[in-house]
Amino acid sequence: MLRTMRANAKWIFYILAVAFVLWLAIGQVMSILGPSGNVVLRVNRKEYPVTEYQQRVQVASEQYHQQYGTAPTTKEEDRQLQDQVINQMVQDALLEQEYNRLGIRVSDDEIIAMAHNSPLPDIMRDPQFQTDGQFDIRKWQQFLSTTSDRNLLLQLEAIYRQQIPRLKLFEYLASDVYIPDAKLWRLYKDQHDSVRVAAIAVSPYAIIDTTPIGDAELQAYVAKHPDDFKRPAVASVRWIAIPRLPNAEDSAAARAHVARVRSELARGAKFEDVAKRESSDSGSGQRGGDLGWIKKSDSTFVAPFMQAVRNLKPGQLSGPVQSQFGYHLIRIDQAKGDSVKVRHILIPVPLLAAHLDQVETRVDTLERLAAERSDPTTLDEVGRRMGLLLSPEYKVVEGQGFRLGDYRIPDVSVWAFETPVGETSPVIEGDAAYYVFRLDSVTTAGTPPLALIRARVSDLVRVEKLKTLARRRADSLAALLKGVPDLASAAAARGIPVQRLGPFTRMRPPRDLSGEPIAVGTAFGLRVGERSAVVEGENGYFILESLGRRLADSTAWLAQKEVQRTQLRQALQQARIQQYLDGVRAKAKVVDRRKDLFKSQASADASTLLQ
Repeated sequence: MLRTMRANAKWIFYILAVAFVLWLAIGQVMSILGPSGNVVLRVNRKEYPVTEYQQRVQVASEQYHQQYGTAPTTKEEDRQLQDQVINQMVQDALLEQEYNRLGIRVSDDEIIAMAHNSPLPDIMRDPQFQTDGQFDIRKWQQFLSTTSDRNLLLQLEAIYRQQIPRLKLFEYLASDVYIPDAKLWRLYKDQHDSVRVAAIAVSPYAIIDTTPIGDAELQAYVAKHPDDFKRPAVASVRWIAIPRLPNAEDSAAARAHVARVRSELARGAKFEDVAKRESSDSGSGQRGGDLGWIKKSDSTFVAPFMQAVRNLKPGQLSGPVQSQFGYHLIRIDQAKGDSVKVRHILIPVPLLAAHLDQVETRVDTLERLAAERSDPTTLDEVGRRMGLLLSPEYKVVEGQGFRLGDYRIPDVSVWAFETPVGETSPVIEGDAAYYVFRLDSVTTAGTPPLALIRARVSDLVRVEKLKTLARRRADSLAALLKGVPDLASAAAARGIPVQRLGPFTRMRPPRDLSGEPIAVGTAFGLRVGERSAVVEGENGYFILESLGRRLADSTAWLAQKEVQRTQLRQALQQARIQQYLDGVRAKAKVVDRRKDLFKSQASADASTLLQ
């Protein structure tokens, strides 16, 4: 065998050499035609290897953990975090390419000057660089001139080397933004000029029309307005579930726990320290239970929580407040008008060992019999065997979180659009139960068939017809009242509905003209006593007559002109920068290979396991 191998060695060498050359050639071709195998993202000519992407995701996950006290726990949270990483990589690449295109560079002298004269926010908050509670730049500059901490200096250099080109680009884009006095005066007038008008409004929605509408009209309307009917993908799912709600013993144990925590607070323990240790609200818990300022009328919090907040006084500690999330201990730190600064500690109601074992045993059975099966009848059969009811059909919208009542169910809105129709999900853990879903159907994104949107299209076509009738009625009223002075009196004498509106400004029109910029503009364009022609608005037709006008005070404007200019200039600069970045992004060729790359990787891993 060795002899044969030695005899064939020359030919093997030639074959390997040719294969190597071919491999190099193919690699070069592939690098021209498309991203190479380990490239996860390409932005124009900039390529990011998968290793850099994974490192960035790891850093983002660590930052997420520091902020919320836990790692992302659902597919939706993972997807959102990964998308944020990709968006940041795209922006980094585009900015770097713009720096090169515009010749933006950073010198060592610029970095040194920036470090000395523009310290970072974290440095300005550091007590060692403060005097009487205020940042003292002399202390910072003294520190820079004497420190031997090379790692710190390298970190500062890296930060400023990244920041300075961005500042130069933004200055290049927005340094010439200037608002002349004429524009400032015009904006001030929009806020302070006021008018009074008489108005006749003809609404299409007050007209009755029963003319039938045919399919041809509906199809023509859809063809003319295709973007109005585009929908995201929608999946239809059903599920069976094993409840994980607490029983009486679980609740009693949680009440005892919250009583001990409240007793500790009552004895003088620091609320912030107890919250960090005890609260299951990972976001506020890491901040010592701080929820910030909230209005007493806020509806984003559950009703029992807000009812307790409204009844508390500053410094007062609530008794245990029960919600679907557990028991809350609430304290109001400050109050200003209708707003209060709130802290809370959330004590959950976990299942005790015996109850938990019972639930998890059934969940194991559910997973073994029903999870990740391709036969759609499996879910019905397992539901019957385990005494679990099959739910009605529910709709899942791609890109939107899925909820059942007050509870958000993680992962469903991702899983439903990555799995074949008829397949069941893994066991999905929700707050109230463990679920196995089945995907019954998927409606792809785009314009649905007419049969599915007929009612909506019919309503829109009907409105178009009613607008035509309303225009005719408005024209006839204008002709009837032409040449008759005093629109309000003339219309009232003929039984025509008329309103007197104002005084109002351009920026604060009355409710009857809200959302009607053309009608408002017409009102300010009329001379006192002048009447308009028929004005076509967003939701109807108007005939307007000016009853009076009050002009803005130019002296008051001059007194605040420079403050107004500064505020507006900053807003316009930000808008220009964002518009520029959006334009660069729109023109860029971005290839995101995550889906293909990781799908191939998963397939390779599965093949390895099967071997």
